[in-house]
Amino acid sequence: MLTESDLNWLVNVRHHLHQHPELSCDEATTSAYIAERLAELGIPAVTGIGGYGVVATLQGHGNGPAVGLRADMDALAITERTGLPYRSQNPDVMHACGHDGHMTILLGAAMILKRSTFAGQVHLIFQPAEEKVGGARLMLADGLFQRFPMRQIFGLHNWPGLPAGQIVLHDGPVMAGTSEFILRFTAAGGHASMPHLTGDPLLAGGHFMTGIQQAVARSVDPLESAVVTVGTFHGGSAQNIIPQGADLTGTLRAFRTETLLHLQDRVRRIAHAAAEMAGCGMDLSFDAFLCRPVVNTPAERDIMRNAAQGAGLRLGDPMAPSMGGDDFGEFLHVLPGAYAFLGNGERADENGLHQPKYDFNDAIIAPGAMLLAHSALVALGQS
Repeated sequence: MLTESDLNWLVNVRHHLHQHPELSCDEATTSAYIAERLAELGIPAVTGIGGYGVVATLQGHGNGPAVGLRADMDALAITERTGLPYRSQNPDVMHACGHDGHMTILLGAAMILKRSTFAGQVHLIFQPAEEKVGGARLMLADGLFQRFPMRQIFGLHNWPGLPAGQIVLHDGPVMAGTSEFILRFTAAGGHASMPHLTGDPLLAGGHFMTGIQQAVARSVDPLESAVVTVGTFHGGSAQNIIPQGADLTGTLRAFRTETLLHLQDRVRRIAHAAAEMAGCGMDLSFDAFLCRPVVNTPAERDIMRNAAQGAGLRLGDPMAPSMGGDDFGEFLHVLPGAYAFLGNGERADENGLHQPKYDFNDAIIAPGAMLLAHSALVALGQS
């Protein structure tokens, strides 16, 4: 259990992290701060894994297997509008997804585990660049699982709209895999009165916007969930000019990697067709990494459920998986594991994830820490 003194310390840590957010691949100060807090707890840490990743290991009192617990570290390019006394001090950067709380929860789990008896090891993984770039993949490429072997991995994410402290564990898919694209249509451009002398990038973009709706509606099994969204469409500068270019960006989401690859193929085909119909050239690129879906493995899901029940936490009813993404799926592609939703409390206007009035609920630090710590103990056979 966490004492009142522990919780005061953890809340102060969380508020400090909230005041000093850093974007993906720029978490130098955050990484150093986490390493300092681990040292304060008497837990040595290794830094610089996959960029600014931090891994600390708790050694049990006997030989045994190892498991991993993960928290993400990065913030978002959002201007905070909470008015909180501990609001972000970094302009236009904000912990609008609760990663400050996730790091704090993992430190709380470390405190609980330090006082527990178990055989084996628990690796505490503080992962950078979850929001962009794919920090899980960067850590894996840097030998995370070779340098810190483990047989299972567990994580969580706070969830506004669920009662504070309630735990939800999905049977199978939790969050979607994602792939993002950048598309540019090009032509010579010219006077609006002479469209026969040039291709039209805006027309190509319009064809693409219409055609892309069929990528899901007419090529994905109706019983399978998938989303294709164009988020930006920029082109043109005047009423009487056909521009030389038009730029579109968008995202693909699905609960199976195979479906994501299929959607990428459909985007390519539709982009080529749209360019040809409008007499344009085109250039299409996808993000360097495809973020795999988060899918719980049954045994590890049950471990987290048993851990929640054993710790006296509230288990909520099953809920639909989210089309939001999380690169925890990269870890689950290599190891069995499970990922829980932790209720953050009532959701109101502009205080959901990735919104300017969002704030992590300090009251869920303790249940989150208990869930992760007890998941590790159950996995190691020390329930």
